[in-house]
Amino acid sequence: MDPEYEKRLLRQQNGQVTPIGSPVGGSPVSSPSKDKYGDRFIPSRAGAVWHINFNMAPDANKVQSPSITRKAKEPSDNNKDSLAYNCLLKNELLGASIEDLKDQQPDDRRILVPKESKNMFQYRVKKRSVDSSDSSPYSLSPVGNKSQKLLRSPRKTIRKISKIPFKVLDAPELQDDFYLNLVDWSSQNVLSVGLGTCVYLWSACTSQVTRLCDLSVDVDSVTSVSWAERGNFVAVGTHKGYVQIWDVAANKKVSTLEGHSARVGALAWNADMLSSGSRDRLILQRDIRTPPVITERRLTGHRQEVCGLKWSPDHQHLASGGNDNKLFVWNMNSTTPVQTYTDHLAAVKAIAWSPHQHGLLASGGGTADRSIRFWNTLTGQPLQSVDTGSQVCNLAWSKHANELVSTHGYSQNQILVWKYPSLVQIAKLTGHSYRVLYLAVSPDGEAIVTGAGDETLRFWNVFSKTRSTKESKSVLNLFTRIR
Repeated sequence: MDPEYEKRLLRQQNGQVTPIGSPVGGSPVSSPSKDKYGDRFIPSRAGAVWHINFNMAPDANKVQSPSITRKAKEPSDNNKDSLAYNCLLKNELLGASIEDLKDQQPDDRRILVPKESKNMFQYRVKKRSVDSSDSSPYSLSPVGNKSQKLLRSPRKTIRKISKIPFKVLDAPELQDDFYLNLVDWSSQNVLSVGLGTCVYLWSACTSQVTRLCDLSVDVDSVTSVSWAERGNFVAVGTHKGYVQIWDVAANKKVSTLEGHSARVGALAWNADMLSSGSRDRLILQRDIRTPPVITERRLTGHRQEVCGLKWSPDHQHLASGGNDNKLFVWNMNSTTPVQTYTDHLAAVKAIAWSPHQHGLLASGGGTADRSIRFWNTLTGQPLQSVDTGSQVCNLAWSKHANELVSTHGYSQNQILVWKYPSLVQIAKLTGHSYRVLYLAVSPDGEAIVTGAGDETLRFWNVFSKTRSTKESKSVLNLFTRIR
């Protein structure tokens, strides 16, 4: 063999190539752009993107974003269906004997261990006795008795709250004033609304609208409305400080109560006793059946305008909120507050007593506060609070469930439904373009109506009619022992 050819062959085997144009007998020069490889092929993984090419499990220590966590907690029909299907497979393949979906959690990913150690796939079919309770020789179902009970087990219905109102009414001249209370819903299913100088009544049964009164003759305007508990009288507070009592059935004014020197923005009934709060910082309590001079009680304590009044369900305590950021609780006998709460940082207009827990009071603060606070008025201790992120204008409890609805102003203009005591947000309703300053609950406790400065009234279905099945087991609950 030619020695020069043999040298070139050895250079090619060693990865050395003689450059073109170089003398054959010159020193060997290696190519700078060509790597040397051995006898084994090792692929290069420098450009691999593992999180795209392979679905790697996320690290458990990494913190997920709140939106992802919130979506994972929300139940859905698909999750319920997949949970039922998984339980059905466990019954038929692993003999898990699951009869109810309530005992199974959709987020539980633990491996279910069979009741007995056995092979899943066998060459011989295991003989089943005729007396076996898991299956019957005359059954036409392809699954066993346990799986049949599982499929027949009741499923908890997922609550769905409509995000759009079922009715919208125009309310021209509905004032955009945080300190007024211009909407109320009576026990006779009639809505009263103060629009400018007039009070209008809207029947939810017939959708008929009637004008109750017009204060333009007296050069006055409506600042508050409130229905009596029986729904036969409606109280109207005016800008000049008067309180008019109207008989709705007779469509006439019964009496006019004086005593305030400024507008009356808050009203609250307690049987035949009417409480009124004014910008003059006074709260007056009067019995409409007797002359006001005899039964009038003057409650002093607020340093600024009184904008919220609510009587407790047992008719023993009155809660008042004012523009001085204070929340007072009064009893039937004292003319000074028996309890004072000063934790709010803005005006307290939103006040609501719980109909489910005795002595539980909720209150909401204005723009500088934005929080809903809960108080135990039996002990005078604060319970808990939640920051809503916007001005709290109104609060109302559900009549049938331990839930709370709040309406808000700056800057969200939204309606929120809360679960108590967990304070989990159940629903968020939007639609008003101005602050949602007015709120009233229907007599059946299912619907609410909201009013805003956009001059609209919107009706929403937010609460359920069904009462909670959980009843108190306490021996103090006398109603459980009545036969």
